[in-house]
Amino acid sequence: MLIRRHPALLTALAILALFTLTVTLMSEAYGSGALATSTVKLLGKTLCLALAALAMDLVWGYAGILSLGHMAFFALGGYMIGQWLMYARTAEIVGRTLAAAPIPPTPAELRDGIAGQIFGVVGSADLPWSWSLAGSLPAQLVLVLAVPGLLALGFGWLAFRSRVNGVYLSILTQAMTLALALWLFQNDAGFRGNNGLSGLQNIPGQAHVPQSVIAVRFLWGSAFALACGFLLATWITGGKFGSVIRAIRDDETRVRFLGYPVETFKLAVFTLSAMICAVAGALYYPQAGIINPAEMMPIASIYLAVWVAIGGRGRIYGAVIGAIAVSLLSSWFTGGRAPDLRLGGYTVHWVDWWQVLLGLGFVAVTLFVPRGLSSIWDATAGLRHPARRGADLGPDAGALQEREAEA
Repeated sequence: MLIRRHPALLTALAILALFTLTVTLMSEAYGSGALATSTVKLLGKTLCLALAALAMDLVWGYAGILSLGHMAFFALGGYMIGQWLMYARTAEIVGRTLAAAPIPPTPAELRDGIAGQIFGVVGSADLPWSWSLAGSLPAQLVLVLAVPGLLALGFGWLAFRSRVNGVYLSILTQAMTLALALWLFQNDAGFRGNNGLSGLQNIPGQAHVPQSVIAVRFLWGSAFALACGFLLATWITGGKFGSVIRAIRDDETRVRFLGYPVETFKLAVFTLSAMICAVAGALYYPQAGIINPAEMMPIASIYLAVWVAIGGRGRIYGAVIGAIAVSLLSSWFTGGRAPDLRLGGYTVHWVDWWQVLLGLGFVAVTLFVPRGLSSIWDATAGLRHPARRGADLGPDAGALQEREAEA
């Protein structure tokens, strides 16, 4: 049984459930009202970022593939669900307006009205081909997984079959992300250019439901997705597949000589990680309310890598800890909640200095806690790197004990 073999998983799921219940009971919709709706949305978005960090840890911490373009998949998931949210909501508004006309509107007139409302801001009145399925929620949910998954599959197939590794692969993922963002910035790309998709917090058919209720429901969805991500990642990394990708991370050449299809394993974990990121993005942007191409610029993916490194890569819970800690601290410092620091004749405004503080924190973690913040939990649980000193620690020569191998 998965939980029996990984008892830490039960602890993580219990903490997540307790957190979700506590926030619900403190919300304006279902509880005491101690937490404002904006705070509930912030916590829900933080859980989505934690899921994206978990996906990043799968591909970097376990497979050794440093992707600096994973936020592109995150944003694509947001764009796919954003199309339906914006189309369906606009259809409701246009439908009510045209219904008041003496002659009922035809489907073509309704479609033209929707296109004009959505794309009038970029000087167009036509619905692009990329919005052909925007009126169907099931179709867009499929696209949430299909579009990022196919992009990752195609990119990974080209890169891995050419045996591009290390920093060269990282640069390629950055180039892919930048090219995609620059394409989306164009008005004729069909995604409203720099304006992006807005009003995503207005859920179609739920105009009568207050935002406080919607925020809690998205919090539940985000927590459920993160729990599923925990289960999936633990199942993958705890079996033979996980052993192979860790071996690829440590010595790819040796694994290839042993007869394993290295490129297939790398492509599988890269594509799966991209799809998990897309699910996180599909839950994040309805809570944020807006998405534009700036969300997938390379700097966003670099931040994602920093979160994983701070939390501790190669640890599922480490990536989650890093994402939650940095995301909440970022919101506190940049949201005006942190008091300014007066140093003689100079005042430190944290909004301007937050990135410097994040960089210093990253350097400090790298120097003093190289295995990330999760190593504190490892130390408490008694997990250590084996001090072999030439001794065999397993049943076979050169093997490690299971508990030490997991440390």
